[in-house]
Amino acid sequence: MGMNERIYMIDQMLSERRSVSVSQFLERLEVSLPTLKRDLTEMKDRFHAPIIFDRELRGYRFDKDNAAHDLPYQLPGLWFSPTEIHALLTMHHLLSNLDTGGLLGGHIQPLISRLTVLLGAANNEIDEVQHRIKIEMIGVRQVKLAYFESIGSALLRRKRIQIEYYSRGKDEVTQRELSPQRLIYYRANWYMDAWCHLRNELRSFSVDSIRSLVNLEKKAKDVADKTLDEVLGAGYGIFAGKKVQWATLLFSPEVARWVSNEKWHPSQKSKSLDDGSYELKLPYSNHTELMMDILRYGSGVKVIAPADLVKNISSEIERMKQLYS
Repeated sequence: MGMNERIYMIDQMLSERRSVSVSQFLERLEVSLPTLKRDLTEMKDRFHAPIIFDRELRGYRFDKDNAAHDLPYQLPGLWFSPTEIHALLTMHHLLSNLDTGGLLGGHIQPLISRLTVLLGAANNEIDEVQHRIKIEMIGVRQVKLAYFESIGSALLRRKRIQIEYYSRGKDEVTQRELSPQRLIYYRANWYMDAWCHLRNELRSFSVDSIRSLVNLEKKAKDVADKTLDEVLGAGYGIFAGKKVQWATLLFSPEVARWVSNEKWHPSQKSKSLDDGSYELKLPYSNHTELMMDILRYGSGVKVIAPADLVKNISSEIERMKQLYS
């Protein structure tokens, strides 16, 4: 048992009882007397715990009424259970592995420092987590922190923004005046749902494609959450559209072992067939991202419907074959 867990248990015992004897501490904590005394000293010196030994009660207790103990007493993080502490340690490791020059920038290091104080370094627990857990961030596109902060400010202040936006599909840059509605973190990248005053409709914008951004003092147009979900969240993936179709995919028994445990869309319908194959039905409004996900399974999946999606997949496969013919 590490020091963090012991201090948590000491705090719990003192909070639940009038007093706690040395023998009760030693039995519960399963430590030696010198270790117990070091833990009590750590609590008093580091966290200002008002712990005293009561001779009449022949045990330790919290001296909550003594004016000498006027410093605030708290155990940052140590009110968590051991399982919750391990979760925080894992979060500490995740933050440590984020690109501090990217999205969160200078905000990450203060969080890491706070978690380090929160958890302490007893028994090298943080080092052990970093040794045992490896986090790889794949496919993450770089976002300028200043743009992200400006969008966040506009969202909360309900103001518009002016941006230069690079469309990768069309390979062009356009000027847009937007009323930001919400930020979406999707597949390790950030997107902004916004009302586009140029197109006079809702659009989803990739934050990393913003080339310049200016905050405006114009009042933003508000769009109801229900409308946002109907227009931008009804179809598959990040690509939006009002016209929704349903795709039917049939996965082979081998691929089904993986795909049957995956969630592709909140409204998907699926079933396992007698031969071990897996049928998946899901809505989409733009086939771009859906096609990419279908093609990564190669011959392990067949598109059954609709006909235009079958045609698009078939045409893409033919173009791929031409590259190797």
